[in-house]
Amino acid sequence: MEIRKAVVPVAGLGTRFLPATKAIPKEMLTIVDRPTIQYIVEEIVASGIKEVVLVTASGKSAIENHFDYSFELETFLSQKGKLNLLREVRHISQLIDVVSVRQKEPLGLGHAVMVTETVIGNDPFLVVLGDDLVDSDVPCAYQMLQVFRKFQESVVAVQRVPHDEIYRYGIVEGVEVEKGIFKVSRLIEKPSPGTTKSNLAIIGRYVLRPEIFGCLKRTSPGVGGEIQLTDALDSLRRERALYAYEFKGKRFDAGDKFGYLQATVNFALDHPELGAKFAEYLKQVVERL
Repeated sequence: MEIRKAVVPVAGLGTRFLPATKAIPKEMLTIVDRPTIQYIVEEIVASGIKEVVLVTASGKSAIENHFDYSFELETFLSQKGKLNLLREVRHISQLIDVVSVRQKEPLGLGHAVMVTETVIGNDPFLVVLGDDLVDSDVPCAYQMLQVFRKFQESVVAVQRVPHDEIYRYGIVEGVEVEKGIFKVSRLIEKPSPGTTKSNLAIIGRYVLRPEIFGCLKRTSPGVGGEIQLTDALDSLRRERALYAYEFKGKRFDAGDKFGYLQATVNFALDHPELGAKFAEYLKQVVERL
């Protein structure tokens, strides 16, 4: 079974970034010179997938427009001889084939995945959250696809977090079957302190078999009154094997103000044109502290 489609939920209101996100989708906030969503899509494309299903909501048309062809802009750049910018704009519009599905109510990540069933069909698929960035030599999504190809079962990406922060995440318990790969025995959404010894936190990358749709339909609203994908995955692992993969790379929660700043610094330092100059600036800032 091969993965040909990726689902990117982008329907959230972005309340953690208000007032900036009052009129701009949080996924369109810029990190250096690209919106967050472009980093996500480029990771998906680098992993060999070009068909992307965006789960959108009202006010999110800017995301779809970003990946669409813009005749007026391309004509303007061509006439002005701004060929480097023209190539960049064309690159964006040619990255992916976009399909949009509307999530009419904010009923949680599980619900966002569930509304894509008619588009996904009976195939396995990738899910990448629109504000979860991973900087790695090998794309995180590609790493996960390799695990899926080996086991042919659903895979969730995990990272170790401090024990006093596990209440913020879905947590995985399981047995390590290979280095960095765990067969999952239990999943808990945002556990209370002391209820689990595990600190393997689920981050925004999933490879899911189509059986997840049936589990989602049977899942009652959980934490926050929402349909939690973690709860549906816990049902899925009772029916068939589920694996967790401790990916290689640095993860940034770009939907959080501090995580967004961390991502900006990280990607600015890696920027081919700005990196050296920005590093020198940071040295000057540190010296003044």
